[in-house]
Amino acid sequence: MREMIMNELTQTTQELARGFAQYLPRLIVMLIIVLVGWLIAYLLKMIARSILRLTKFAKLSENAGATQLLKKAALPSSTELLSSFVFWVAWIGFILLGVSALGIGGFEEHVSRFFLFLPRLFVALVILFFGLLAASFFSRATLLAAVNAHSRSPRLLSLSVRLILIIFTVSMVFEELGIAEQTIILAFGIGFGAIMLGLALAFGLGGQDLAREFLERRLTRERKEEKENELSPL
Repeated sequence: MREMIMNELTQTTQELARGFAQYLPRLIVMLIIVLVGWLIAYLLKMIARSILRLTKFAKLSENAGATQLLKKAALPSSTELLSSFVFWVAWIGFILLGVSALGIGGFEEHVSRFFLFLPRLFVALVILFFGLLAASFFSRATLLAAVNAHSRSPRLLSLSVRLILIIFTVSMVFEELGIAEQTIILAFGIGFGAIMLGLALAFGLGGQDLAREFLERRLTRERKEEKENELSPL
């Protein structure tokens, strides 16, 4: 009985040793891929940071209103945030490649999905950036136009335009990422309708005085014309 137990333990230990010996080269390859991937990801981060500084990306993000949002959220600058994003995306990609080198069944499919998702993520970020930039531009243009037109609520108009464009941009980003497309479309429709209803009520209530003044001037002018017609000789 004792010999049988010892034989089983010896056989199990030998099988584990053989399995580890076969697995060790793959583990070394994985570690090399992860280490080299970290170096490449760090290099890409430095390159991205330099390119963003040369193109004055911080100024563009400030014009788009993203800098103010990052400061309120206690996050790094847009340049640092985007360069760090490049680093993590690149390194996660190399980590997934390293893990796939271990030969884990079914993991290659997840790796391919990750790399197929990267172009959509890049397009979504581009849409988000230019959407925020457009929202800031049209918001300021609306504010200037409303002030020049002596509107009573120029900031309300400007804020409404910004909010509508931001909601539209976010819905496009989620649609590009393929995240709950039907839910996002439904939520966008409800939100857009609520904003339009709120604006209609705001302008309706706020425009009562303007409408009354317009009607009073119109009635006064018509009465004056009628009196002049009555006094004028035939």
